[in-house]
Amino acid sequence: MTALYGIKNCDKVRAARKWLENAGIDYEFVDIRETPLTDAGLKDWQQELGWEALVNKRSTTWKGLSAAERDGLSEASSRKLIIAQPTLMKRPVLVTGSGVHNGFTPASYEAIFKN
Repeated sequence: MTALYGIKNCDKVRAARKWLENAGIDYEFVDIRETPLTDAGLKDWQQELGWEALVNKRSTTWKGLSAAERDGLSEASSRKLIIAQPTLMKRPVLVTGSGVHNGFTPASYEAIFKN
């Protein structure tokens, strides 16, 4: 089963959902504000994508972190911060049978779902 993780009001998440629906792909949407991520789940994603790929350094949440939090960011501390502040996660995260994918562009989703 394909799952899309993100926040309902995120433009990239909305675009990814629309793309999946238009392509006729069944998926489960998980709003990470309503269904918090787990440390184990994030660790799995980090192992596949790299921990830095999951941190949105352009977000308002990132800009609101203290200098100590930003400078001391590590794999473990990033998981704790994303769990506490889900808007820090780069969205959307797409989980398919072929792996974990981060971000959205129509071209990237076409490549993921080309069968």
